[in-house]
Amino acid sequence: MTSQNLRSELASLTTEAFRADLAEIDRLPTLDIARLMNGEDTEVPRAVAGRLPQIAAAIDAVAERMARGGRLVYAGAGTAGRLGVLDASECPPTFNTDPAQVVGMIAGGPTAMVTSVEGAEDSEELARQDLDALKLGPEDTVVGISASGRTPYALGAVEHARAVGALTIGLACNEHSALAAAAEHGIEVVVGPELLTGSTRLKAGTAQKLVLNMLSTITMIRLGKTYGNLMVDVRASNDKLRARSRRIVSLATGAGDEEIEKALTECGGEVKNAILTLLADVDGPTAARLLEESGGHLRAALAHTAG
Repeated sequence: MTSQNLRSELASLTTEAFRADLAEIDRLPTLDIARLMNGEDTEVPRAVAGRLPQIAAAIDAVAERMARGGRLVYAGAGTAGRLGVLDASECPPTFNTDPAQVVGMIAGGPTAMVTSVEGAEDSEELARQDLDALKLGPEDTVVGISASGRTPYALGAVEHARAVGALTIGLACNEHSALAAAAEHGIEVVVGPELLTGSTRLKAGTAQKLVLNMLSTITMIRLGKTYGNLMVDVRASNDKLRARSRRIVSLATGAGDEEIEKALTECGGEVKNAILTLLADVDGPTAARLLEESGGHLRAALAHTAG
C-alpha cells in the first residue's frame, strides 16, 4: 500500500478522526484536561455493553475448545499486542493455568513490549511464522487485536488460524473492519475519536482491556476455575497469594485456621482440593480423584459426593 493510500485509509477510520473541539486542549488548565479525559473514558463501558452478545458468544466458543485442551492465543501489535501479553501473563497466577495455555503474541516479539520494532506490525507473514512456532491446531483459538481493525499482523494471524481450522476472534474499535470480517467472531467496540488524535492507547486501549478481561475471566469461570466468585485455582506462589489461599478456603467453608492449615497441607496447597476435603469430609487423594472425574469443577465434585 502506498503512503498516500495508507493516509487516506487512516483518515477514514473513527479511531483516527480529528476532534476540532479539542484543538486548543494544550492551552487548558491541567484539571480541565483531566476532566475531559475522564469524561471521554466514561463512554468506553457503554460501547462495550453494546457488544456483550458478541462477546458472550465468543467466550462460549473459546471455553468449549479449551475444555478439550485447546489454547487461547492473543495476537496484536503495539498497544494491542501488549494488552494481549498482559492478559495472558496474568492467567497463571490467577487461575493456575499452564503458561502455554493462554499465550500473548506481539509483533516483533518480547522486545516490542518496551520498544517499537520497525515494520513488525506490517507483516502478515511474521504472524504466520509466530503461530507456526506454536504448532497451532483446530482446538486452539486466536484473538486478533487491533484498534484500527486493519493491522496486517493481527489480520495475518486470524487468517492463518482460520486456515488451519482454529477458532478466530477479531477485536477492533472501528465498524466494518477487515479484522472482524476475517474472523468467525467479530467484536467491534467503537469508542469514537481519541482525545489525542490517533492515540489508540487511550479509549481504544481501555476498551480492548475490558473485553480481554471478559474473554479470559469468564472463560475460566466456565472451565471451573472458580467456585462462586472465589479464585479456587489461584497459585500460591508468594506470601500474599498464600494468605489469599487461606482466606479463600475460609470463605468457602467457614472452617477454622487449624482445619484450613491441615487441609491445605494434606492437599499440597491446592485450594480447590482443600475446600472439597472440608465440605465433603473426604481425604486429599479422594478429593483429587473426584475433581479429576468432574473435569476440575468443584461444584460438580460436591454434587457427586452429595449424591
